[in-house]
Amino acid sequence: MSWAKLGLILISTVFVVAQCGPTVAQQSDAEVISDNVLGPRLPVDLAYGAFQRGQYLTALSLALDRAEEDRGDAAAETLIARIYEEGLGVPQNYQLAASWYAIAAENGDANAAFALAVLYQNGAGIPRNRQKAAELFVKAADQGHIEAMYNVALLHVEGRYADPSLTKAAELMKKAADLGLAQAQYDYGTMLIQGAGTFPDPVEGARQIGLAAEKGLPDAEVDYATMLYLGQGVPRDRVAAALWYGRAASLGNAVAQNRLAKLLAAGENIEKDPETAAMYRALARRQGLNDPQTDQLLAGVPADIIARGEERARYWPGDVPTEGETPDLLPSSNDDAMHAAMQQLIDQGMIDEALMLPVDPAAADQAAPPASDPAESAPQPPDTPTQQ
Repeated sequence: MSWAKLGLILISTVFVVAQCGPTVAQQSDAEVISDNVLGPRLPVDLAYGAFQRGQYLTALSLALDRAEEDRGDAAAETLIARIYEEGLGVPQNYQLAASWYAIAAENGDANAAFALAVLYQNGAGIPRNRQKAAELFVKAADQGHIEAMYNVALLHVEGRYADPSLTKAAELMKKAADLGLAQAQYDYGTMLIQGAGTFPDPVEGARQIGLAAEKGLPDAEVDYATMLYLGQGVPRDRVAAALWYGRAASLGNAVAQNRLAKLLAAGENIEKDPETAAMYRALARRQGLNDPQTDQLLAGVPADIIARGEERARYWPGDVPTEGETPDLLPSSNDDAMHAAMQQLIDQGMIDEALMLPVDPAAADQAAPPASDPAESAPQPPDTPTQQ
């Protein structure tokens, strides 16, 4: 189970920038009526609006202006830090991002504290410092940051940078799970089943793992399928178990692929399908999972069926192309619009009609006069075709 494999989950920070743009100086009659009916409007955050539209340089400029005008504008400071951290419209600069996150964290922004903790945890742009990261995770968790709560819970399990306490870990894990964090639901469910830091409750544990599975967490899907198969904490339902194994297998989980291969090979509660079983066995093997039991179940299957299944694995998750089929990479050559567009490029001298390569302008300027031999007059490719 994943909670025992200590290693902080570094979840991408979701920034909810506070609305703190300029207020409206004077309202029209319509705006007054709207406020009376619908309630006061929140001021517009122009910087975050530009960020959401992908106008990163505009967002950075607006946020820098705000940060200069108000040294306590933590939302603007966090936005600046994120732009530099991710290199959005500017060169990526972890050191600058860390500086701005530190300022925003001091001004009370939980997202900034969490993001700075991640940088310290990874040693990105600043020296790696797990103790400092732990302190910042705690700070963000105390402000209600869900992912930070989860990370502090793991710190209590590890017991190096926080008090070793499975009880505290379970309490924090439950808080994060109740707030909907899938990884916390999965780990808290595991703790409930094992009675780690809390009273054993296999039924609630199964429910929590089921919630995480519904959010698409592959490990949770596999464990929930196994619970359904064995009837642990939930009524036994092997048909549903096969469906959950199928969901996790489609996401590339090797354990799920191997277990689904077994069910398909045996025809247990689902239609027997040795070819698809061979495909999933091949996919699991590709990830290093070899299971003698699966091999035994497929031992009597004809070689041609096994070969078809393994061929499907080569193209998974796509389909095996039929004979003579080619990928549909370009529009049909009979497409009039395509012909017109290509002819326009040829007429403009941008495409070499004979070789269909981009024309090197320098080579075109230095071209020799046409020769009498048609072979000599054929267009020559540029030395280094321009990368388009």
